[in-house]
Amino acid sequence: MPGHDIITIGASAGGVEALIALIGGLPSDLPAALFVVLHLPPTARSMLPQILERTTRMPVSAAVGGALIERGRIYIAPVDNHLMLDDGFVRVVRTAKENGHRPAVDALFRTAAEVYGPRVVGVVLSGMRDCGTAGLLEIKRRGGIAVVQDPRDALFPEMPQSARDNVPVDHCVPLARLPPLLADLVQQSAGEAPAEAESPRGLVGEKVEAPEIEFTCPDCGGNLTRNGDGATLTFQCKVGHRYSPEGLEDVQADALEAALWVALRTIEDTAALAHRMAARAAERNQPHVRAHFEEKVRVAEERGALVRRALLGPGGGNGAPWARSPWARARGAPCSG
Repeated sequence: MPGHDIITIGASAGGVEALIALIGGLPSDLPAALFVVLHLPPTARSMLPQILERTTRMPVSAAVGGALIERGRIYIAPVDNHLMLDDGFVRVVRTAKENGHRPAVDALFRTAAEVYGPRVVGVVLSGMRDCGTAGLLEIKRRGGIAVVQDPRDALFPEMPQSARDNVPVDHCVPLARLPPLLADLVQQSAGEAPAEAESPRGLVGEKVEAPEIEFTCPDCGGNLTRNGDGATLTFQCKVGHRYSPEGLEDVQADALEAALWVALRTIEDTAALAHRMAARAAERNQPHVRAHFEEKVRVAEERGALVRRALLGPGGGNGAPWARSPWARARGAPCSG
């Protein structure tokens, strides 16, 4: 029987510090392949391979699509690409984001579970939101081992806490105890894969795949389909964007804020034009035209105040130079609201 020789690790905020401690504590002759996803912005330059290779004698490198999986190596997900596993090799693909991330922890965990089943150990480290929960549950369903950093020990406890709350984890330990734990798990027999992927009792209901007509994809505007239930509940669009409920809520909030900034800019452009037209009417001694455009300015001020309060709170950012519109500055008056 093979051991648990496929170790998948997911981290986000606070993850660099956790990964340094974890990788640095592992024996250099560990007979397992390690795969790491750290959530980073798509424009970031990842120095993670260089950082981690200072802590271990194991080879560390950014994963390359098609590379063979070898024990004793550490594969790092490249920036703006998903790291996925196939039978004997890695895949590096720039497909749709999951929970707003690319690379995504869930994509690595899910594909590792599908291919390697009980040989997989999934590790969730420090990070925000619920990323990694669905993927870790998939590892459990297919006979693998679920490990989380103790949330009380994590710089950002949300990711490990979500996994602990929704997955029947096998081990929840402080960071200092993770290296010896993984070294021990690698030596244990992985056992047989379950005949069918089982749903942990009390966490996952009947599998559901149904159109979710109430929601559209925040990234592309397509219709979302609801998949799974309970801790496995996800929403996915036709082109592949995938969200957990919490991830969908966060991305929708980002989209709403972006839309409100566009609305505020449009309102202020409208007000600026109306203010200019009112001044022009005054120069031409056209009182009725001036009154018409001054009313437009008044309406725009009211609308702008509402949007500004939604963006900046009850104070509306009053007094901050960047929170004052061009037309308000031109009149020497603060923004209303």
